[in-house]
Amino acid sequence: MLFRIARSFPTTGLIVGLLFFCASLTPSLLPRDHMVQGVLGGIAFAVGYVGGIALTMLWRFLEIKEITGKAATMLSRVALAILVGVTAWTLRQMAVWQNSVRELMEMEPVDSGYPFTVTAIAIVTALVVIGLTRLVITLCALAARWINRAFPQRLSVFVGSLVVLFILYTSINGLLLRTGIRMMDEVFAAINETQDSGLQEPLIKGIDGTTASLIEWDDIGRNGKLFLTSGPDRAEIEAFTGLPATQPIRVYAGYNTGETLEERAQIALDELIRTGGFERKTLIVATPTGTGWLDPSAMSTLPFILHGDVAVVSMQYSYTPSWMTLLVEPDLARESAVALFEKVYAHWTKMPTDNRPELFLFGLSLGALGSEDAVDLISMLADPIDGALWAGPPFASHTWPQVTRTREPGSPAWQPIFRDSSYIRFMTHKGFTVGDDTPWGPLRIVYIQHPSDPMSFFAPSLAFARPEWLLGERGYDVSSYLRWVPIVTFIQIAFDIPMATTVPAGFGHTFGPDDYIRGWISVLNPDNWTAEDTEALMAKFKDFDATPI
Repeated sequence: MLFRIARSFPTTGLIVGLLFFCASLTPSLLPRDHMVQGVLGGIAFAVGYVGGIALTMLWRFLEIKEITGKAATMLSRVALAILVGVTAWTLRQMAVWQNSVRELMEMEPVDSGYPFTVTAIAIVTALVVIGLTRLVITLCALAARWINRAFPQRLSVFVGSLVVLFILYTSINGLLLRTGIRMMDEVFAAINETQDSGLQEPLIKGIDGTTASLIEWDDIGRNGKLFLTSGPDRAEIEAFTGLPATQPIRVYAGYNTGETLEERAQIALDELIRTGGFERKTLIVATPTGTGWLDPSAMSTLPFILHGDVAVVSMQYSYTPSWMTLLVEPDLARESAVALFEKVYAHWTKMPTDNRPELFLFGLSLGALGSEDAVDLISMLADPIDGALWAGPPFASHTWPQVTRTREPGSPAWQPIFRDSSYIRFMTHKGFTVGDDTPWGPLRIVYIQHPSDPMSFFAPSLAFARPEWLLGERGYDVSSYLRWVPIVTFIQIAFDIPMATTVPAGFGHTFGPDDYIRGWISVLNPDNWTAEDTEALMAKFKDFDATPI
């Protein structure tokens, strides 16, 4: 039975499939558990297997001479024997490769059973994927045979395959995909409406959602309520700094606050004016992630640095995860960020320049993508904002990749140096490439990114081109065993994206208080702030948990 199944797999498909499988076991940006690695290995084998068969079919279609007879049999056996040996070696090395990533990220090593579990899952996955592929090919052949009654064979194969693939595409896209997205949308909508036990409407004057607020408490989603009710108050700030502090202002327009982005942004502006946000020394326009989440590691550290003299305004544009928002409504984050920023900026520019707050932008992940698109520096040359802090910009961003491409020669893609660093700086968990004494210009922009973040460093071009972040000096948290392999590396990094926030803070797409504290200090340039203050604030947030929702 097993031999009959094995013989049903063409030799070329097996050879290329095994090569892809072995390559998929090598490390990528993030560590993978046995389930993820097994599924990845199975899919990689299936892709290679189908690719090998496609190459064989192309070879025969072009009528290129083939090796036949005993020579072909001997060559196939030798190639398979070598590949079996290579596969055995890669299975043995698999744990070493995975642990090389885990060690860099201070995670527990994989256990001794890891290779066996991965192999079993990979075999099952590969059989399922190849079985489905064979089913599609069979359907195409049946359609071609039916069409061949009236048309030539090659035309029948083309038309039959086209018809079957079109039917499958419309079925998957129209039924399965849309139904799945609708079901997930309903789930995340329900999560957005839930409220944690013990979470009550705030009574502090400087926070929206109170009885005097223009924003109804019930119109604010779960993450918005957590943002409004978390963070330090004036008493906590004074207890930490030993100096007088101001009550921070937090304004958040929920998904149900207004029917349109424009209406929601106007209500947020009116609420910001009502709470006295423009009377603070610093004003932050923050764009949340797809679920409306504002990272507490960023929002809770900020008031300590500014002694509470800060207002933060934000607006929810979605309740689904960032990846789903990008898939379904890719422009929504940008449109929301633009709507809110333009309202705030228009009011801010009407104020006397000597009696208005410093204006900064903030965004994490999809929020960073939207926030950077909200700024049109050309149109605001006469009256620019003061700066921005953007963390984990996604690969689909617009400004971030342009700046990276035009970096100074010799600086790595994972921590570029942009011109004289007076305008834009890049920071990793290890800090900046430029010293603290490097002068800033009037506009200060900081990007926080980790070399191991697949959300930033994934790209479709990975399938056929070596990425710049693997050229020259590689990131401190990227395994020395990572090698670029066409197609396979693309699949690996794509698999890394959903796991981007499963690693400890300081790696991948997980940003901790230390990252934000150093980023805020660089962007805000707070008065009389010392290195000792930085160390004390980092110590206060050492065990801070900011698990995203």
